[in-house]
Amino acid sequence: MYAIIQTGGKQYKVQPGDVLNVELLPGQAGDTIELSNVLLVTDENGTRTGADLAGAVVKATVLGEAKGPKLVIFKYKPKIRYRRKTGHRQTYTRLKIGDIVL
Repeated sequence: MYAIIQTGGKQYKVQPGDVLNVELLPGQAGDTIELSNVLLVTDENGTRTGADLAGAVVKATVLGEAKGPKLVIFKYKPKIRYRRKTGHRQTYTRLKIGDIVL
């Protein structure tokens, strides 16, 4: 059984027991979150989409926060001594998928 959910402007294929990083969500480590934007569910009865998924949720447990890899932004213009170097690390919420409720 798996589901496709949408959170943070991205879509994820999840199964019970999966651990994934999603855009930062409110909540502390140990909290249970319900992700209600379910786009597709496949189980032993077949594939369901659209109106068949009214009220479907994916329950997940927050494991904590994590940071992604550092991105280096380097601006450079030749011959005029212009250089700017900055960096960015995105913060993610780490989730463990519990069960898919239809």
